[in-house]
This record gives sequence, structure tokens and C-alpha cells, in this order.
Amino acid sequence: MAHWSAENATKAYLRALKMGKRGKEPDVAEFISAMAAGNNAQLMVMTCAGVAGSTALALIAASRQTGGKVVCILNSLDDYVASKNALGNYGGSLSFVIGDAKRLLNDYRTADFVLIDCNINDHKEVLEAAQEVAKHGGALIVGYNALDKGPCWNTDEYKTHFLPIGEGLLVIRKAAASKAGDAFNSRNARKTSRWVVKIDKWTGEEHVFRITSPCF
Repeated sequence: MAHWSAENATKAYLRALKMGKRGKEPDVAEFISAMAAGNNAQLMVMTCAGVAGSTALALIAASRQTGGKVVCILNSLDDYVASKNALGNYGGSLSFVIGDAKRLLNDYRTADFVLIDCNINDHKEVLEAAQEVAKHGGALIVGYNALDKGPCWNTDEYKTHFLPIGEGLLVIRKAAASKAGDAFNSRNARKTSRWVVKIDKWTGEEHVFRITSPCF
């Protein structure tokens, strides 16, 4: 995984905010965009339970910041047609693949950012498939719509954090191999972070901050 780029994260966050035409209030899509761009993701793969919408725009915004590529896995041809219509002019900025996400994820072992819609059928199995991808490329895995889908859990191989943003985000990262890294992750295993946007009332400038807090 590449070093964190605060500049990429901030620019992608604000780009996603504008693409979504949401005004000034941040949403889960902008956080996803910031995470992908901040990690300098070059191959971003996402799975959708239905129509690709704001989260697809989030990764498109990140890809424009990092020069990366976005692949969207959909369940059906109907979802593809609806997604193309929903994304409008942005529909040509990503590649679509139709089929079973559990199997198709195996084709993208070089991915460095994997986004999973936890409303998808068999979402736990899809997350497990994404973890297999991470074994090869060290991908950062993010599950959205994760509220009530599972607690904060950690294993020897992966560290998982729940972020109370939108309908809930699961952030899964491969654990560090060294003892020093394990000790660090152990101390921080139950910490989560959130993004805050502040608007300067005099200049109108937007400032983005990341705040770390315990995960309960």
C-alpha cells in the first residue's frame, strides 16, 4: 500500500462533493473518495447490490486524482443499463463487469482498493473474497451500508474497523507482519476515524480534518 497522501485525499473529497452536487454537507461517498485517493489507489474495484450511483462517482473522483482505473461489478444487465443512465456523462469513466462478485473479484488480485456494498447477497462471502485479493496486492477493503452487518472484529491477518459514517463503513486492512507492527495495531485496533469539513465563514474556504476516536 502506498503512503497516505493528504493532498490527494482532500482534492478527491472536494471533487466528489462537487460531482455529487450535494452542496456543502459531506456524505459517505466523499469519505470513500478521500480514502481511495489518499491511498493513491491505481486499481479500484467495487461491487454493487443494485444500481451504481454516488459511490461509483466517489471512485471516479479518486481515479481522476490518482490517474487510476475503476471497475464496477454488477449483478445483472438491468443493473448495468440503469447504472449507465444514473451516472450520465460519468458512465464512460469506469469499466463494468456483470456476474458473481465472489468469483469475479479473483480476477483483480492487483487491486489496491476494493469497495463492497454490504447490501449485496452473501456480503460476508464477498468480503472474504476481497480479503483473498488483499493477500496478493495488499488492497484496502471498504464495506459500505455496513450498519448492523457485523461488529468491529480483528484476526491475526486482518484488522477491521467500523466507522459510524452514513449507513456504516467497514475498513479492513491486512495486518502488519512484524512484531512491532502487530504491537502498533493492537494498541490501535479499536480506534476509528472520521472526517470533518469546516467552512471559513469569511473566505468560504473548505478545510478537511481527520479525527481518530475509539470504536465501541
